[in-house]
Order: sequence, then C-alpha cells, then structure tokens
Amino acid sequence: MASFKLAAAALLTLGSTDISAWTTNRAFGPKHQSIGKTAVETNRFYSQSALMERTSTALNVVTDPTDVESGRGGMFTASNAENRRIVPEDVRGRPTMKIVYVVLESQYQSSMTAAAKRINAGSDSMAVECVGYLLEELRNEDAFEQFKKDVADANVFIGSLIFVQELAEKVSEVVTPLRDQLDAVLIFPSMPEVMRLNKVGSFTMKNLGQSKSVVADFMKKKKQEDGSSFEEGMLKLLRTLPKVLKFLPSDKAADARTFMMSFQYWLGGSPENLQSLLTMVGQDYVGPIKSAMEGKEKAVMEEPILLPDKAIWHPVAPDIVFETNEDYFRWYNTQHCPEAGIDPKTAPTVGIILQKSHINTKDDTHYVSLIAELESRGSRVVPIYSGGLDFSGPVEEYYYDGFGKPIVDTVINLTGFALVGGPASQDHKKAASVLKKLNVPYMCAVPLVFQSFEEWQASELGLHPIQVALQVSLPEIDGAIEPIIYAGREGATGRSVPLADRVNLLADRAMKWSALRTKKNADKNIAITIFSFPPDKGNVGTAAYLDVFDSIKAVLKQLKSEGYDVGDAPDSKELIMESVLNDPEARINSPELNVAYRMNTDEYYELTPYAKDLEENWGPAPGNLNSDGQNLVVYGKQFGNVFIGVQPSFGYEGDPMRLLFAKSASPHHGFAAYYTYLEKIFKADAVLHFGTHGSLEFMPGKQVGMSGTCYPDRLINSLPSAYLYAANNPSEATIAKRRSYSATVSYLTPPAENAGLYKGLKELKELISSYQGLRENEGRGPAIINSIVSTAWTCNLDKDIEDLPDLETYDAKNDTVERRDEIAGAVYAQIMQIESRLLPCGLHTVGVPPSADEAVATLVNIAQLDRPEDGIEGIPRVIAATVGRDINDVYRGNNNGVLADVELNEKITMASRAAVSALVNQSTDGNGRVKEVKNMFDEVGGFFGGLVGAKKPWTQAIIDAGFPDVSEERLAPVFAYLEFCLKQVVANNELPGIMELLNGQFLMPAPGGDPIRNPDVLPTGRNMHALDPSAIPTQAAVEVAEDVVRKLLEKLADENDGAYPESI
Repeated sequence: MASFKLAAAALLTLGSTDISAWTTNRAFGPKHQSIGKTAVETNRFYSQSALMERTSTALNVVTDPTDVESGRGGMFTASNAENRRIVPEDVRGRPTMKIVYVVLESQYQSSMTAAAKRINAGSDSMAVECVGYLLEELRNEDAFEQFKKDVADANVFIGSLIFVQELAEKVSEVVTPLRDQLDAVLIFPSMPEVMRLNKVGSFTMKNLGQSKSVVADFMKKKKQEDGSSFEEGMLKLLRTLPKVLKFLPSDKAADARTFMMSFQYWLGGSPENLQSLLTMVGQDYVGPIKSAMEGKEKAVMEEPILLPDKAIWHPVAPDIVFETNEDYFRWYNTQHCPEAGIDPKTAPTVGIILQKSHINTKDDTHYVSLIAELESRGSRVVPIYSGGLDFSGPVEEYYYDGFGKPIVDTVINLTGFALVGGPASQDHKKAASVLKKLNVPYMCAVPLVFQSFEEWQASELGLHPIQVALQVSLPEIDGAIEPIIYAGREGATGRSVPLADRVNLLADRAMKWSALRTKKNADKNIAITIFSFPPDKGNVGTAAYLDVFDSIKAVLKQLKSEGYDVGDAPDSKELIMESVLNDPEARINSPELNVAYRMNTDEYYELTPYAKDLEENWGPAPGNLNSDGQNLVVYGKQFGNVFIGVQPSFGYEGDPMRLLFAKSASPHHGFAAYYTYLEKIFKADAVLHFGTHGSLEFMPGKQVGMSGTCYPDRLINSLPSAYLYAANNPSEATIAKRRSYSATVSYLTPPAENAGLYKGLKELKELISSYQGLRENEGRGPAIINSIVSTAWTCNLDKDIEDLPDLETYDAKNDTVERRDEIAGAVYAQIMQIESRLLPCGLHTVGVPPSADEAVATLVNIAQLDRPEDGIEGIPRVIAATVGRDINDVYRGNNNGVLADVELNEKITMASRAAVSALVNQSTDGNGRVKEVKNMFDEVGGFFGGLVGAKKPWTQAIIDAGFPDVSEERLAPVFAYLEFCLKQVVANNELPGIMELLNGQFLMPAPGGDPIRNPDVLPTGRNMHALDPSAIPTQAAVEVAEDVVRKLLEKLADENDGAYPESI
C-alpha cells in the first residue's frame, strides 16, 4: 500500500512532467548523410543566390505552408478529430478495443496512429479503433459533441497535459459519468480534477489532492527545495517502481504496476512503446479481449526503452544522445565541425532547449532545420532536453565547462514554455536566477500549437490567445525575449513543419545577439534612435517623462568608459542636441535636422525587399516624407561607431491611429529607408530605441506572432533591439517586446507631487482657515461664508459640489452654524482633493539619482497604502489610531465635507510627509541627492539614542506635528519597508541595464506598473513584463475589489431609479 501511495504522490509531484522520452532505435534520427551534406556545404549552400534551394532542401519545406492557395488541409482549430481516427480495415473476428485520447499537442498523433495500425495488422487477439482530440478542439461545439459520442462507446480513455482549467472541466464533465463503464482510464500529468479520473483495475486516484498525504506533502516540499534534481529523482523512481511492484502479491500492486508501466510507455512515445501500452491494457482490462483470450497465452510486453531523462541530442550524432558535454564536444569539435566547415575555436555557440516528446516521437524536423541554419552560419550548437519541464538542471549541467565558465553565447528555448515548470507550475525566480548566472541572451521561440499555418497567416491577432498566455507571457516573466513563430503542424499527420523564413530570421537574430557577446566593444556599431513624442505633436528628441539628450549624454559617457568608440561626441546635452537637430525646437519635418545619409532610389529598392509593397499607399520612392525630392534622407549624426538617428514620423500625423487600424496602411518609404540604413549601410550591431515611445512597434501587422509580411518584423529584421521604456507603461512596453522583438529597459518616471493651489483656490483655502477661528462669531462668520460661496462659484466649483448654495439668493446670516460648517467643509474637501492630485515633477535623466524632494514625494505615496499581505500598516493609519480614529472613516468624512475630518486629514498628511522627510534626510548628500541609503536600524547614533530614550527622527517628526501618542513600535514595519523602497528608488540600474544588453548579457526581468502600488517595479533598469500571475490577486485586492464593485453598482442603481445595469 505504501508503494501505491508513493507512486501516486510521485506522479502528483511531477505534475507538469513532460510526457516525453525516447526510444534508442537509431533509425528515429535522420541519416547522417542527409543533414551532413547540408552542414558541410554551408558557404555555397547558404549563399544569397542559393536562397530558394536552401529553404526547400535544408528545411524539408517543399512548398510554403502559409500559402493559403496551396490547398493544404487545416489543423487543430481548422480540422477535426476525423483526421486522427483509425478504424481497422479487416477485424477478422477479433474483439475491437476503442481508444479515445486527448492531448495538449499533436506530436503523439503519428505514434498512436502507427501503434494502432501495427496491432490491427499483426495481432491475432485484438483490433484497435483509435481517435484523438487536441485539447483546444474541445472549445468547438461540434467537436465537443463528437467527443462525447466517442467517449460514450469507448473502452479506454487516455489524457495527457490537460492544464487549461476550462477545458479540464469539459473533459471531466464528459468522462466522469462514464468512468465506471470504461474498462480503463489513463490520465498522465494534468489538472487534479482530471487526474482523479484515473482507473486501472483497482488502481485509482479519486482522492488525489482532496485529503492530507504525508508522502505527497513531503514530496512537494522536497520539490520546492531541490527543484530539477528532485524532478529527475522522481522520473527515476517512476522507472524503478514497476520492478518493485512486480514482487508484491496484491491485485492493487499489479494494477499500480500496470499504470506505472503505461506511464513509462507513454513517456517512451515511439510507436513500439505505444503499441505495448495498448496491447497490455487491452489484454488485461478490456472485457471482450480478456474473454477472447481465456486459455490463451498473453503477449509478453517488451520493457519500455527510454533515453536518459536529460542529455544533449544532435540529429547526426553517431550516438543518439550524450550525457556529458565532454563526450558531446569530443565528437562535435573533432568530427562534426570539420565536416560542417565550422571552426570550433572561433565559432559562436548557441544553446538550444528542446521538448523531449518531439524527439521521442521522431517529430523533430523543426529542430533539425534550426540546427542546420545555425551551423550553416558558422555557429556551434548544444541542443539539450529534459525528461520533465524543469530545464534548469540541464542548463546548469551542460552549458558550463569544467571550470564553471559558460560555453554558450545565446540560448534559444524552442519548447515555447517557461524554463521551469512549463504550462503548469512555474518558478520564475529560479528561472531568472539560473539564466542570470549563465548571463547570455535568452530567446523563447514559439511553435504553432492551436492553429494551422493558414489560420495564423490570415489572422489579424496572430498567435492564438491561449498560446500567448502559456508560451509568450509566462516565458517573459523568466526574462525571455523575441517570441518568433518558427514552426507549425502538417494537417494530415500532425507532425511539426518548420516555417522556412521564420527559422532563417530566428537563426539570424541569434547570431546577432551572439555577436554582441563575442565582438570587441570598440568594433561594435551602436545606433541610438530618438523620437518625436507625442508622434503627431512633439519636438524631435522627446519621450514620456524622460530628458532624452541629458540621458544620451550619460549613455555616451558609459559607452566610452566600457571601450566603445564614440568618436568626438560632445560632453554636454546642448552640444549633442545641436549636432543632431541644429535647432532645439526642430520638428520631424524641419529642414534644420542634420542629414546623415542620402539614399538614392536604386540603392533603396535594392536593399529594401518590401519597398514595392509600400507603393500602394505612398507611390514610388522617394515620395514627400524624409526626402529631398531625389533621395531618401536619414536624419542624425554619427560619432565614431555610434549613430544617433531620428526615427521618421508615422506618416499619418493628422490621424496617427490609422496605422493601427487600417488594413492597407504601411510605413512610408522614408521610414523603411531609416531601418534599411541602420541594418545594411551603417551595419548596426544593435539599436537602442530611446524612450517612450516611437512608431516601430505600432506599425501594421499581427498583434503577437509576427509573420514575414508584418511591418515591425520587416523593419527590425535581424537587428537586436534594446528599448528604453517608462516603468509605468508595461502594456505598451509589451507591444514593443512582442512586435518589434525588443528587450525593454525600464526607466523611472519622475515622482508624483501634490498639484498645489493657485489664485482663487489658494484664496479659498485662506478664507476657510479664517472661518475656522471665527465660525461662532455671528458678525464675521457669515460674511466669510458668503465670500467662500462667491469665490467657489468664481472657481467653477459648483460643477463639483452638488449642494453649493445659489450665488444670487444665498445669505449665510440666515443659516445655522451647522449648515455654514457643512458648506465650508464641502468646499474645503474639494480644495484638498485638487491640491492633493498627483502630477509628475519634471523629467527623469538616466543614471542620475533622485533628489531628496523627489525621493520624499515617491515614498509619501508608497507610505499611504496598507499592505496587509506583508503585515504593513500605512503611516496615515498608524497616526489616525493615536487619536482613536480609523483612517478610512477620516477619508470618508473628508470626502463628505465634514470640516473636522478635512482638517484632521490634512494634519495627518503633513505629519506623514514630515516623517518620510526625516527618513530621507539622513541619507541626503551635500547636493541634495540620495545616492546611498543609510540603514536606519544600524546607525551607531541611533543605538546610543535608544539607550537614553531618544525617539527615531521620523517618530519625533510625527510627535512635533501634533500626534504625541504615536507608537514607534507600530511604525517600525512601514519604515523598514520605506527604507527598502528608498534603496530601490536610488539604485542606478538603468545604465548597467542598457550596457548588459549591448554587451550580449541577460537582463533580469521585472514587473512594470505603478511603483507606488507595486514597489517590486523598482529598481528600474530591468526587462519589463506586464503579467505577474503570482501577484494576481492578493486577498486584500479581492476585498478592495468587492467593496469598489459593490459601491459602483449601488451608485449606478441610485442614478437609474433602482435598476442595476444589464452589463458592465
């Protein structure tokens, strides 16, 4: 019994284990000669003149699979399960077993088909009818109805990797009521509710996840502690358990062994392994077959033949896999590289992460194609796989030499999944840590799973939303860049097919990123691209919240210090601006802009392969934009190997959104010429897009998963792109990441400060202050109220204060003191709301630490919020408690114009600011800036001060502001948190972040958004992503959302005669 529990717990713990492993049948790999010739003849074979021959021969793509006119059948969402239905042609009196299977991806289709056909052709005991469904097909109503019919008369149901919640519920909905009548149900790692459907004789998992299990809890804990090494141990355990269970006498042990053997056969993935699985389950559990075999000898199953759980694989290696990189490079460097024309001493090395199930099922053409393309460009490759979905172990084992030095220059993850955990249970912190240790660019390419080539090509959205979530968003949290579509599925067989032009692009970009790591800094050409923001109004060299030219000065200084050739670049903001623009007020069409290059039309058409496509909208080149009438002009200035260029305008300045929504729109010739110049004339090794934001990422094309006809893809082509983007704008930064293949570097937005008051509003505040001291004076009080009402009307506050008295008829002398207080409170509340509105202060400069005032402004806003999930109370809550008030009640009274609460709220706000200022002042230097944060608890002076009963500076500031009973102990958590936040605010990561990308290193990921609500956005200078599933939602967020929605609905009902809205 213990062994059974251990087996179930092991499977649960693996959870997201890849249903993968291989057979050692060497025939599964392609012949050495077939690919070897491709690799050996690289110089001739991959020349420009042989391009068409290359893509059809090397990649086995005889016709373009995206050609919707080619008549190819659809796949996945475009097809149905009938493509995967196998019915025996001649039953010959044998009992027939019907198998229905549901899988996430279709690489098992060919093996299941072959296994069923082998049994039908060679078995005397049984015949097999087999039909398979891809998980996403169950969203289609017709497919779902057919699925229900198939399961209703099936003998065996098999499911694997069912991790999409709503689809897991659909599978459970169909299979659960039929579970008892099915002869066997085999569910391999999936959602718990699906795993509980397992049934092999007396073996079940019906209590999985529903009750406490010491074994399962222990294994989950060990998985968290040991990560990939533990997962590898679990895979070994699953191999060993059947041998142990074999010697246990009970039926339960035999059934558990059958399940474990079935799992191993499934892991094996080959037709031979799946044939053994179906035969074993059929003869032991399917009623008609068991009856027919009574008195007959059962077939003896071959042991599952599996590859190691992790290894290095190469399609032309004489051995199937290598378990050490020493063995691999002994063969690769001495035998394969000389044959392929690769110099192992000077060649860049690209690490490739593969999904083992594709190798298992011989579905590896898309992998082979990329390996061939990289090797044809002179690169070494190290393709690795893992038996589970935690690739961190193989990365750490195979991508370092014996001295702990990385042996790869770039890594491409071809699985499309997160590095640790795949689609089920990710560990992004571990993944980022592993990748940062390796410290090379990390690209995550995506195979089409839920669409056919035709559907993807025709779709304006591009990649299927489910794939965007699983295979773009999640890898981005690891720090992945460049979600390039590189393969899809062949309709009839479900086998992977490489998409030739995408594979070529992926190889080109990987080589460019590798060059940034291997090339000397002095030899690198770097293009800095500046914008006109907003695109239809701003001056050239502007960006959201950023002092562009002051920041460029800092970048040039840093480039020079790291050995880049910046020539005679000026060392002042003004001189840089003058050299590029000639006129500080220059706009995008100004004649004053410095012309760096004039491109004649012959050169333009020769170097820009899509130039003819632009003529539909803009006529023949050169056109009127970025043109002198005869040539296309590129604006900018070159300093040594650094070019500062001006990105051309949208072209539709009167209607900038037209590019986003007009299907026929395109960039103009000048825009195309600019990027052609960067890549093919200036020969940039990388381009740094400077600030939020330009136009490249908003050019026409798909939303995610660009094709070769999408303009962001055409424009950026093979250029590595670093994009400096405002930290508070993750949504548009994500567009830049996905559509223009940019690695983003976040920069700090200037702190928000209270807007303050002016003129009449300031006068109103002074009047209210006067009234507070004279409210009971029947002579002066009413007169002041009349002045308040008059001034409020003058300032148009009648639009914000519903019950503001009429200016013509009201006289405060006729009102009660209470009513006069209500009027003063309502006006005061509105003034406080206006005064406290947050406005950004100035512009941010990259590499410059914030001033003390800027730091205070940021921290005051952070300190306002309670963070119950971290056990932190906001400063206002702590202060309000000293006078017996709840801060929410104070806010409510303030909003309702209760004069006492308005006054108290302002007093608390001022006390909070004073306390935060006291914290910041102890770390402020002589120039009024915060460069290094002093620890508030470790200061010697603070220690001795504590001995004599002295208060902390921030506590004393609150006491001095009129709250003598404030608790220093209760303030400690929030000020410890503020000290941490201050360190993040002043951390200078932006310049280092830019340089890490330009030096071909891995830039750590970070969430984007408002640093006030989520200080994890800090420090800036990291690769920003928009999604953080681990933080959505916190319990506090749920409670706040419920309260907000309830109030919103009540408000809408009040405004609509008690009727609630029909939709929101």
